[in-house]
Amino acid sequence: MDALTDLHAAQPFWIWLALGVILLAIEAAFSTEWLLWPAVSAGVVAVVTALGLPLGFLGEAALFAILTVIATLLSRRLIQRVNPSDAPDINARDSRLIGQRAQVVQAFVDGRGRVFVSGAEWVAEIEGAAPLAGESVIVEGMDGPKLKVRAA
Repeated sequence: MDALTDLHAAQPFWIWLALGVILLAIEAAFSTEWLLWPAVSAGVVAVVTALGLPLGFLGEAALFAILTVIATLLSRRLIQRVNPSDAPDINARDSRLIGQRAQVVQAFVDGRGRVFVSGAEWVAEIEGAAPLAGESVIVEGMDGPKLKVRAA
């Protein structure tokens, strides 16, 4: 522990830089999205110590904590603005189909047929008038592996 205290007293830059790199490596390995801002904050504290500002360890730790909280809160606001939660998840392909236009590839018989949408064929159900092959329908919902569609 004395070696670490002596290193911080002589070169605090390296302690903060190492902490930032370790946090960034963990973030890159696990993609938690929570360690990015502490890693950046540690890098900022490293730069502040490299400039020679005499904060001492407690001042550096306080600066690190304040920067981490501010950066995390600001990033949450930015993420909510850039990626609103009401938009469908890019990985949830099924929910992105709702509202899209699909083409009937197998005519509907007794309310069941097949449609082509988003690069794949799907079993589909429709209520009411059955469109013919080649006509368009709109995807209204999902029922397991089946699409619920309506005439376009």
